[in-house]
Amino acid sequence: MKYAYCGKSGLQLPRISLGLWHNFGFINDYEIAKEMILHAFEMGVTHFDLANNYGPPPGSAESNFGKILRENLASHRDEMIISSKAGHLMWDGPYGDGASRKYLMASISQSLKRTGLEYFDIFYTHRYDPNTPIEETMQALVDIVRQGKALYIGISKYPPLQARHAMNYLKERDVPCLIFQDKYSMFNRKPEEEILDITAGYGSGFIAFSPLAQGVLTDKYLHGIPAHSRAAEPAGFLREDQVTDILVEKVKKLHILAGLRGQTMAGMALAWVLRDERVTSLIVGARNTRQLDDNLKALQNLTFTQEELEQIDDILDGATL
Repeated sequence: MKYAYCGKSGLQLPRISLGLWHNFGFINDYEIAKEMILHAFEMGVTHFDLANNYGPPPGSAESNFGKILRENLASHRDEMIISSKAGHLMWDGPYGDGASRKYLMASISQSLKRTGLEYFDIFYTHRYDPNTPIEETMQALVDIVRQGKALYIGISKYPPLQARHAMNYLKERDVPCLIFQDKYSMFNRKPEEEILDITAGYGSGFIAFSPLAQGVLTDKYLHGIPAHSRAAEPAGFLREDQVTDILVEKVKKLHILAGLRGQTMAGMALAWVLRDERVTSLIVGARNTRQLDDNLKALQNLTFTQEELEQIDDILDGATL
């Protein structure tokens, strides 16, 4: 495993982290989930990314992870970076969503109880909440660190203006933002417009989620939409109508280039995200250990020639998903 320092902190993260957004809830196979987490740790993946609402049902990914940690990895707690977040709908009523102090404080207490942890290494505000003053949200994060419930704090999916405001507030209170989490892939390059410069300017790390564009940047959809894929799931975040012929044709061209580099399509897509030195790590999801191993192989070739980068830009031609 390769590691990188997170911004200007002394904390190193693996270049590839494991996310528990999908496939780790109560509706999933617990034994497969356990196998993936244990295998990931054996392969040097020391960072595990959670959120209070991951499941389904919400909270179940934290509960499953806590059980796996307690029964199999308890003696290795100090070798792991465990993060969680709060910001999306978690329970009914006016206090179960957003970024108020009430919600964040209740959420971290619930998350610590579900996981059985004494503290999180990183705790995030999961999204910008326009109905809550940024000062209220950030002060809650500051207090969470000072109360020993988290070692570091991060922010996720904040617009650039609000990100600057948040980072200024945290810096002035000597609890700097460790890391910014956002969607980033070949088909979503929005962080390149401002966020990556902002994080670098404040000495914060950056971690990308959905680096494979929900699986579109793999070999999975080259010949149609297979059963049991995310696009085939009616309640998924990737809709079938988003996997257009135009995007598939672009992926086919990228697939050829990846082959010339000795990589799979997914491997090249992950390596491409990590090409930027401002990116500390990326988060992958996996259905099984085979997928996880395929993703980790991306680390074997992280170098791109200028010609390759230009070819990729020409193929993408501003395509988004």
